[in-house]
Amino acid sequence: MTYWMLNAIFLAAVVVVAVVSLVVKRSPRWLSVLIACGILLVLTAVFDNVMIGIGLVGYDRTKISGLFIYRAPIEDFAYTVAAAVLLPSLWMLIGGAGRRG
Repeated sequence: MTYWMLNAIFLAAVVVVAVVSLVVKRSPRWLSVLIACGILLVLTAVFDNVMIGIGLVGYDRTKISGLFIYRAPIEDFAYTVAAAVLLPSLWMLIGGAGRRG
């Protein structure tokens, strides 16, 4: 199984949750999600490259696409996008936005 196949499974689940959130409840503020995603992608690029550079993480070259952002394979960034969409969608589904502390 390649990293893209694994990403497809996770991203499909995220899409299902996001669509359910859109249909059942109200949607998250997508501009906020996009801004957060951009920040998280920059942080992912920095810290993934550091971790790969010091040898903490390695990848099987036969299972990656060969596209990189410096040393980080592009597949690594799918988890960041998944988290940036999944968490606000779940938050809207469980009613977290309506709770006041």
